[in-house]
Parts: sequence; C-alpha cells; structure tokens
Amino acid sequence: MVSFRGASADAMAALTDVVGGVAEASAATVAGDLFSAAAAFRSEAALRRVVTDQSVPAEARTGLVGDLFTGKVDAATLGLLRDAAGRRWTRARDLADALEQLGVVAIVRSVGLQAGTLVDELFGVRQLVTGNSDLRNALSDPVRSAADKGGLVESLLSGKVLPATVQLVKQALSGSYRTVVAALEDYERTAAQVQGESVATVHAARALSADDEQRLASALTRQYGRPVHLNIVIDPQVLGGLRVEIGDDVIDGTVVSRLDDARRKIAG
Repeated sequence: MVSFRGASADAMAALTDVVGGVAEASAATVAGDLFSAAAAFRSEAALRRVVTDQSVPAEARTGLVGDLFTGKVDAATLGLLRDAAGRRWTRARDLADALEQLGVVAIVRSVGLQAGTLVDELFGVRQLVTGNSDLRNALSDPVRSAADKGGLVESLLSGKVLPATVQLVKQALSGSYRTVVAALEDYERTAAQVQGESVATVHAARALSADDEQRLASALTRQYGRPVHLNIVIDPQVLGGLRVEIGDDVIDGTVVSRLDDARRKIAG
C-alpha cells in the first residue's frame, strides 16, 4: 500500500478528513477529477516541483493550481487541490500519489453503504486478473491504447459490478503502480481502511459456511483490535485448515503446513 512519511503523512491525513466531508452525490465526480489531477502532476515534472517547493510562497502555489484547474474540475475538487498545494510534502512525487489515494477514498464515499460490496468486487476482479494470463497480458500490453483497455474493462464488468468498481479498475490501468494487480490490491485495502477495517485473505480448501466466516472474522477482530474484512480464496492445495494473510502477518494452520513442520522435526 502507498505509504507517506513526515509532512506528507500529515497532509494526507488532513486531506482525507476533507474528502470525508464531500457529499455522497458528488463524490464519484470528485474522484474522477482527483485521478485526472494526479495524472497531470505525474506527467508535468515542472508543475509538480513548483507546487511542492516550500521556497515558493503558499499563496503562489495555491494560486497556480487555481488558475490551472478552475472550470475544469468540480468546485469541491478545486478546493481540495488548492488545499493540497498549500501543504508541505516530504517528496514531490507524494502529491500525485496522495491525490490518487484521495480519489479512492472519494469513490468509497460515493457508494455509501455498499462499501463492503466494493471491497469484495475489487478482490474478485483482482483474482480474475491474477488467474487469467490472457486478460492480464491484455491489460498490461503497452501497445494497446488506454481507451482500448478501458473498453475491455467495460465489456467484462459493466452491469455486473458497481460503477465505482469499474471506475477503480480503469484507474488501475493508469500505470501508476507496477502492475494492475498491485493497484487493485492497494485500492482494496484503502477501501476497507476507509471503513475502519483491515483486509484478511483466507486460503481454504473449500468454501466456508456463514457461521465459520463469522467466527473467523470475530476472532481476527479481537486479535487485531479492529473489524476485519475477509476475502476467501478457494485453494485445493491447502488440503485442510486455513491460511490467513493480514497485512504482513501470515497465520498458517493448513494441513500442508503441519505436514511440513512434522517433516522438519523428523529430519532434525
């Protein structure tokens, strides 16, 4: 997940609070504007340097952003961009990264009570791309235009998932992450984090019952001190038991793991 340090972390926290006040009805528009602004700052190195240069007075930086984006973005977005320009950033590139993350936060705001569905759908698309090499190659093909890739996403997902999910999958094609899968995973975690949740990926040999899912989620919530959103991966190689990945932690209670432990003890 994109992380920020020092002044950039402070700026991101403050701006996230501002996005939290954006009206749900306009949040999707604000998200699109923020994604476009992030792309502009990434592509224009000179602009990025000026807007993040602390030797330039804040009034000049916010004025420049106002001149560039007035009439091109929603009023709420313009306020956010001017606010961002007036803040301190640890690294120049942090500004564009922050605007993209704020766009994801705005997307979550746009779906209201369907935020959990958004997390599930992002995970589902990530699994689809991971498991389909033809699709993965098509979405990462540098020869194909962004419009062509976007059309492919529309044909696959439109009408089957939330419009917000389609918007985020298209954003994942922007090239700001190493891979489309990495972008989707980061967006998924951000979407869960907006709701105050962590994400746990659970590998199981077969689907869990609703009761089993609830017990596991409750146990992880107690262990980590915050609600945990479960993503279940059906993996026949597990044989039995569960493998849970949450952040940097791995809880491996699979049969395969226990057999490996037994082999090591015998060998030792």
